[in-house]
Amino acid sequence: MAEAVVGLLIGKLGEALLSEAAAYGASLLCTEASALKGFFGEIRRATGWLEIMQAFLQDSEKFRGTNQTTDVFVKRIRGLAFRMEDVVDEFKYKLEDAKHGGFKAKMKKRIQHVKVWRRLAQELWEINADLEDAAKQMNLCVMPTIVERSGGGNDHFAGSAYQTSCFAREEDLVGIKDNVEKLKGWLTGDLKEHKSKIVAVWGMGGTGKTTLVNHVYKIVKEEFDVAAWVTVSKSYQVKGLLQKIAQETGISVDVSNMDMRGLGETISNHLQCKSYILVLDDVWEQKVWIDIMDVFPYGRNNRFVFTSRIFEVASMATSGCAVKLAPLEDNNSWKLFCSLAFRNVRDKKCPSELCNLAVKFLEKCDGLPLAIACIGRLLSCKSPTISEWEKVYEDLELQSRVIYGVDSILKVSLEDLPYELKNCFLHCALFPEDYELKRKILIRHWITAGFIKESSKKTLEEVATGVLNGLVYRSLLQVVERNELGQVTSCRMHDIIRCLALEKAESECFSKFYEGSMTFSLNVTRRLSIQSTEIAPLNQSGARHLRAFHFFTSSVNVDLLRPILAISNLLSILDLQSTQIQMLPDVVFSLFNLRFLGLRSTGIEVLPESVGKLTNLEVLDAAQTRLLSLPKSLAKLKKLRYLHASKAEETYYELDGGIEVPRGIRNLTRLHALRDVKASLETLCDVSALSELRTFELSGVKSEHSLNLCSAIEKMSHLVHLSISTSNENEVLPIEALRLPATLSKLVLKGTLEKNQMPRILSSWSHHINLNRLTLAFSKLYDDSFSSLTVLHGLCRLVLHKAHDGKKLCFTKQSFPRLQILCIWGAPQLNQFEIEEGALGSLVQLYLIECPELKCVPRGIENLAALEDLHLMDTSEELIQKLRQKHDADECNEELMKISHIKQVVVVLSEKNIRERIR
Repeated sequence: MAEAVVGLLIGKLGEALLSEAAAYGASLLCTEASALKGFFGEIRRATGWLEIMQAFLQDSEKFRGTNQTTDVFVKRIRGLAFRMEDVVDEFKYKLEDAKHGGFKAKMKKRIQHVKVWRRLAQELWEINADLEDAAKQMNLCVMPTIVERSGGGNDHFAGSAYQTSCFAREEDLVGIKDNVEKLKGWLTGDLKEHKSKIVAVWGMGGTGKTTLVNHVYKIVKEEFDVAAWVTVSKSYQVKGLLQKIAQETGISVDVSNMDMRGLGETISNHLQCKSYILVLDDVWEQKVWIDIMDVFPYGRNNRFVFTSRIFEVASMATSGCAVKLAPLEDNNSWKLFCSLAFRNVRDKKCPSELCNLAVKFLEKCDGLPLAIACIGRLLSCKSPTISEWEKVYEDLELQSRVIYGVDSILKVSLEDLPYELKNCFLHCALFPEDYELKRKILIRHWITAGFIKESSKKTLEEVATGVLNGLVYRSLLQVVERNELGQVTSCRMHDIIRCLALEKAESECFSKFYEGSMTFSLNVTRRLSIQSTEIAPLNQSGARHLRAFHFFTSSVNVDLLRPILAISNLLSILDLQSTQIQMLPDVVFSLFNLRFLGLRSTGIEVLPESVGKLTNLEVLDAAQTRLLSLPKSLAKLKKLRYLHASKAEETYYELDGGIEVPRGIRNLTRLHALRDVKASLETLCDVSALSELRTFELSGVKSEHSLNLCSAIEKMSHLVHLSISTSNENEVLPIEALRLPATLSKLVLKGTLEKNQMPRILSSWSHHINLNRLTLAFSKLYDDSFSSLTVLHGLCRLVLHKAHDGKKLCFTKQSFPRLQILCIWGAPQLNQFEIEEGALGSLVQLYLIECPELKCVPRGIENLAALEDLHLMDTSEELIQKLRQKHDADECNEELMKISHIKQVVVVLSEKNIRERIR
């Protein structure tokens, strides 16, 4: 993945060249201009060499680890790229530093910088000379090897577990019954209709795609006149692929000398008027099918089956005919493990003395069938004793974090990544095991690390979201949660994928984990993930190379942190999230290169005026801290894109006073997010200049703010998320004249809504097709006023938090046709809940929380065919106990009958410490 390092560096060189004119313009000294000229000349020379090197690295990635000469050159180029990155970042750092201070101070710095520019130009000259020398040696030593090896085909899996994965025995096929039935139904269920159909099975490497499809293929192939199985090479050639298909479909003539047209015609003629099934195993891109689809005639019945790691490939399947394979659940993991590890034992049961070790092995596998199979087969050849199994486990711990036989398959997924995604992927390994990766945090990290490049038609955030989706679609990240619009909100790394990423990240000096090791050395590592409260043993000499510091520990010793930060003057990310640090060391505010400062959920009480020195800062995340206000100097941070500061005791649905922001915030014209701001007339005048805002949260709104509030929001033409809160529950929200931007998707209103004005206000918003999420809190809705909400037909999510004070809630026919999530939280009088037939037709999740008078499930709930989750939390004890009762078969529980179609029903009684899933 060294080409990702070079790609990032090429981008930085381009940015440096963009500053050339500004640097010359600011230069007051002829000697300074001369020194700068030499520096920029070397940057241009370096850019040309690096573009050549990047192309070489992309070509050589597939041969990493198989050719020592290639590995040596890759390591050398990476080292040169790191040296160059240090030079360029130091230049940008010094250039920024020269802008600070008075006239005399600036002049003094510029005189000093003449020597710096000459030194940096000399260093670049030396690096360029080394690059030129490496290029010459590369042509002599490496290129012929690559050409020779690439000419021999591209079978990445020769001799690997991949080749034998489809030869699983019948008893080893665990946890696939449902998917087997699905595939059989798709492939043979409607053969009489004479239709063509594409079926896809996709998921991360090692989840058993090939095993599943092979099992079904053997069952159904007799239903077809012709059956063929073809494994697709990752670097396939169309002609070679057609030759394979011709051979597998039973064409008897020699096709080896046919041209493409002849091959196509031969296959088409052979399959004409025949029913056939073709499995294309391990397809990496849609182009495979696009290249060959016209060859296949529309016969009596034809079925095509793709297996792939890539979502885009699966998306070509006939509607409803794609299945994603997930890792096995614990019980199926155990069954598979025992069937393999004890295959020579009659009952295939694990002896009690080996159970603890078996669990440890399964934790390593994390539900991945391929990993379980590899471990199980290995252990089946060992004596079933504690000492033998402990030796295997120790070897696994010492030799490699990744199970042998699995890495060769999964590494291909990493090789296939475009270089733009590789840095982002490796960044995900900075987080602890099983850590839930939040989309917004990831995106901000990637942007401030420089991994994301803005396109002409998309913002940085949009590009980064595409990268995240790309990693998900390649099965390298697992989705934990999506919102009601289908967007990924959080994800995680499978443990085995993470192990591979950790090894890759460390070997390429991308990042390291620090867990308190006494022998730890930074060397030239670029990013450090701290998972220990003790950082004293860190070798400070390597800290000068650091670009990112991520903390995943509860406490930080500021005295130990201070000297490390003093050396890390090129640091771009400092994320102290969830540490109990109360005051930032002064050295932080000398980090001119800092782009991301993460203080979320820390004990920080004040930010000093010196924060204004961080002129490159793009993200300041101080949510859930002890801050009451932000310093005046904040207005100097003109590159700031995201600003969030809130008090530690605040919760999302509660009212709060917000954080005071300084005058002059109108200068922060790049802001995309401004969250939890305390309302004032001055602040509202300032924010009206922030036309790039996508997220705006305002607290403490009063009636006198109405005119300025509505005027400011009207100018926010890109706004997606808007939250407006009053200072107390009885304050009326002054939104009579509020015109929502057409781009608005999410609206949060916390405060009393004027009953007489609601129908008119909501009616004026009903044409907003993008408005799909609405949260109301403390609104004082009653039975009659609630009905005015139904004009918002596009809502997908509706949350009412202490917003409904009436006794009855009725969803009339055809109301909220797109609503997927409904949450009624804190309705103390509610005792009648009715859903008319035809209402809430798309509802998937229903939450009824703190509704103590609700003694029956909602009337009409049995008509909600799409409903999958029902959560009843602190409703009446009578209702919850009724649902918990276990009745005999001949007894009828009317309430249970109403919800019998719902997949998951959870009941909670907090006072009695009851939390139970009853379905």
